[in-house]
Amino acid sequence: MKKIFLAVCLSLLVSACSTTSTIKVPSGSKLYINGNPEPVAIKDNGEVTTRPFFWTAIAGIPFRLEQDDKVINKGKLRAKFRPVSIFWPPYGAIYWPVGFALAEYDLTKSTQPEPVKTAVSTEQAK
Repeated sequence: MKKIFLAVCLSLLVSACSTTSTIKVPSGSKLYINGNPEPVAIKDNGEVTTRPFFWTAIAGIPFRLEQDDKVINKGKLRAKFRPVSIFWPPYGAIYWPVGFALAEYDLTKSTQPEPVKTAVSTEQAK
């Protein structure tokens, strides 16, 4: 029982400290997220793991895509509130409540897919 409890606590700790998504970028480009001066590390499978973001990113996580020291794309990645931040003591909900909204972003295209809508709209309810 003690081992299960420790495993659950450890998994909460690890998941509360990061946000992960797969981001497809053109080859040879560098991705800068949330105004950071250093590009993010993108694994071979496209996985990007960063620290969660502050409330200022709730309307979208700012990104800049550069190739040969020139900006080829910039904008905002869809973001979402991370419920796990509520349980991250002492200030997770205050400082790090925002994460990636989509499991995958494709920055090789000019548009992002629409998020999946789970709530029933007022039109559908009638």
